[in-house]
Amino acid sequence: MARSRSALALAAFVVVVPVAAAQAPPATSSGAPPAKAKYVPPVKGVAEIGILKPDTKVVGNEVVTKIKVKNLSLGAIHLLRVDEYWYDKKGNMLPGATERWRKPFMPGEVIEFQLRVPKNPAFFQNTYKFTHANGQCKAKTLKASDFTTKTGAD
Repeated sequence: MARSRSALALAAFVVVVPVAAAQAPPATSSGAPPAKAKYVPPVKGVAEIGILKPDTKVVGNEVVTKIKVKNLSLGAIHLLRVDEYWYDKKGNMLPGATERWRKPFMPGEVIEFQLRVPKNPAFFQNTYKFTHANGQCKAKTLKASDFTTKTGAD
């Protein structure tokens, strides 16, 4: 009886070891396992971001605005959102656009929003408002040279 238990335990060990080895993390080209993702606490309250001057163009029947944004805060910004508001010459509000960045926006990361609204001949000027899951955003305009760090997925 004791011999059959030890044989069964040995058989189970032999079967389990190859399965565990198959689940090891893949090695990188240098042979080292990839680094684990580092947790960065989210920003609570006002987050600081830098933006490049928005690029607004008419493309077909749409007005397309591209805005590059850089996280200047020390924490990750969760669920970053930009709202674009359009106004006519009299100051009346017209339909605008909203875009969201659903992944955590890490410190120093650069992303690009692309806002699309149907073309309207009454469009005169537009404004933007940035918010995130835990509060508001304080945006300041930066130069193109300030956007040379790593880029997020577009």
